[in-house]
Amino acid sequence: MVEHVAGMTIGDFVRLYEDEGPFELIDGERIHLSPPLMKHVKTTHNLLFDLHLHVKKHHLGEVFSETPFVVAHTSNWVRGSRVPDLLFVAAERFADYQTQVPDWQDKPLVLVPDLVAEIVSANDRYTEIAEKVRRYLEDGVQVIWLVDPFERIVIVYTAGSNQQTRLTEGDALDGGSVIPGFSMPVAALFA
Repeated sequence: MVEHVAGMTIGDFVRLYEDEGPFELIDGERIHLSPPLMKHVKTTHNLLFDLHLHVKKHHLGEVFSETPFVVAHTSNWVRGSRVPDLLFVAAERFADYQTQVPDWQDKPLVLVPDLVAEIVSANDRYTEIAEKVRRYLEDGVQVIWLVDPFERIVIVYTAGSNQQTRLTEGDALDGGSVIPGFSMPVAALFA
């Protein structure tokens, strides 16, 4: 279901999210999110587990799952939000955010992540996925991992590049300069 709104206060955003369930706010449209199916959940869990362990062990930042982030925020007004399956924010950026936003724990994340992962669901359409990737790049996300459990591939998009990297089960997914040292066999995502 899509509902058109001009924006909302952070309080209204939180209340609607709690009362009506997850949604994204894109170009004034409130787009409700469908519950993920188990193939999606299992793939997300596999990636989250390995990524979280690496990030925590090396103090690289924060990893969150199914967490909304606000992309257009003025004072107390939300004009846009996204809900990636996973997101990562580098330690220095997250520390700066906590300093600049003293009440950060009492509101949604008002910070564009460095990396997002989107897990393809059975009901996703190619055009919607391509649009989502485009928007993430416009928002300022540096790296997008598009994980497709049906094709058993990962496509990596990087800000400033027109090239995508297609990884298959024989390859390893790595964090590059955004999450140094992280590596995970693509096949392990789909185990």
